[in-house]
Amino acid sequence: MKILVTGGAGYIGSHACKALASAGYEPVVYDNLSHGHRRAVRWGPFEEGDIADVAKISDVIARHAPIALMHFAGFTSVAESVADPLLYYRNNVSGTAALLTAMVRTAVMPVVFSSTAAVYGTPQSVPIPEEHAIAPINPYGFTKSIIERLLADAQQAHGLASVSLRYFNAAGADPDAMVGEDHVPETHLIPLVLAAARDGTTVNIFGDDYDTPDGTCIRDYVHVMDIAAAHVAALDYLLKGRPTTALNLANSRGYSVREVVAAAERICGKPIRTAVSPRRAGDPAILIGRSDRAREVLKWQPARSGLETQLADAWNWMRSRPAR
Repeated sequence: MKILVTGGAGYIGSHACKALASAGYEPVVYDNLSHGHRRAVRWGPFEEGDIADVAKISDVIARHAPIALMHFAGFTSVAESVADPLLYYRNNVSGTAALLTAMVRTAVMPVVFSSTAAVYGTPQSVPIPEEHAIAPINPYGFTKSIIERLLADAQQAHGLASVSLRYFNAAGADPDAMVGEDHVPETHLIPLVLAAARDGTTVNIFGDDYDTPDGTCIRDYVHVMDIAAAHVAALDYLLKGRPTTALNLANSRGYSVREVVAAAERICGKPIRTAVSPRRAGDPAILIGRSDRAREVLKWQPARSGLETQLADAWNWMRSRPAR
């Protein structure tokens, strides 16, 4: 049974492909390689193309006849989205509209969508439940919320069922070190901290004057393999004819930037230099989620929820790769 995986050469998409293969599916990766890597496509066929190319997507669907779609393709940097919002609306929103157009023309199938906790914006309560108002504060979050709306409208018009998984901060790497986090440039905290430990460089802390115990931002980190497992569980849920929904993926435990640095020092066995820079636009002080519904609806049980486990897996992956 083939599953079309847009963005399957990227960080979370490649881990989802491994999880799909382990569950007996064949992932068909569709990626333009603008951020993904051809070497990360290891568990099924690869089709190079852009999600905005309706004709190419339609051809891929017709040839491979997938039974469902996992949609990871999209730009994901909050800072970049603030600096270049039109790029994000063009790629994430217009691209997804083109992708759904190709599906409607060729074969309507269920969709598991890679959404984000950024749709909630600045939390009014912590931990954040799915019932929290959708109120993003940066263009990245807005694009994801619009895509969720696109999916809801596509269901009303075309019967396209979906699960939107709103996950908090993805972290870690495949414990077998077959794939891992490999962005160019890297913007995520954990790989930046680990690279600083490996290379002796300095980590920028963006703001130490937030209303948190140590002044730095607090985030809820979720292991990428736990996120991948949730995508497979959501796929199985949809293939059973279950209704459209949106679910958080979270561990309901937050760590500050300084706590992440301290934990990384323990894992790596060496000190890590830091420097404080001004706050970045679009960064809430605290993002911690509730995932009761995912645990109930999908029977999702995170297996690698500890921060030190996530850091150790990411460190194992990083040490297997040459330094840039």
